[in-house]
Amino acid sequence: MAETKVSPSLLAADFANLQRDVEMLNHSGADYIHIDIMDGRFVPNLSFGFPVTQAVQKHARIPLDFHLMIEEADPYLEECVKSGAAIITVHLEACRHLHRTVSQIRNLGAMAGVALNPHSDISLLAPVLPFLDLALVMSVNPGFGGQAFIETTYEKVRALRALAAKLQPSLIIEVDGGVNLETGKKLVEAGADMLVAGSFVFRSSDPVATVQSLKSL
Repeated sequence: MAETKVSPSLLAADFANLQRDVEMLNHSGADYIHIDIMDGRFVPNLSFGFPVTQAVQKHARIPLDFHLMIEEADPYLEECVKSGAAIITVHLEACRHLHRTVSQIRNLGAMAGVALNPHSDISLLAPVLPFLDLALVMSVNPGFGGQAFIETTYEKVRALRALAAKLQPSLIIEVDGGVNLETGKKLVEAGADMLVAGSFVFRSSDPVATVQSLKSL
């Protein structure tokens, strides 16, 4: 069985010591660094903009996994790539012309992902699934770190794995929100390939060991 991919979320990092935390992740065995971009409109929070992501890029030695929780993603896709995005994930709920947005991401040379909020049904992904590299299942309502895991996520992951087997067998299934060793194990068993963990990594006594424990699930 392939090792579980881990994408620690910088939203839970110490913003006053961002370089330190990025360099820690470089040596942790993490596969990606998850970067949440929030606009205060699609989600009720603001995170960081491109001056910060460009600073992260200077110190990151592993690929960057951009998660755009914003109303208007298209104007910012090129800037994401310039900031080092290897993956760009947009929200199905926010994109008016989703296929066009996905195509633009791929044309820019990044892997294309689409995220689903907890209330959105997996079947909504079917029309674009053949064109995706990744699908992100939100296991909390987006906008804030440290929320409780929504238990119905396991069934959503199983349903997505079954749908992907028909339409996009190489799809990477990523899950974001409330991930720890207990929920992570069940998610991997349900069919998840990559886990996003913020608070669980950065608030642990040994973040590197925590990343390694998640990878071994």
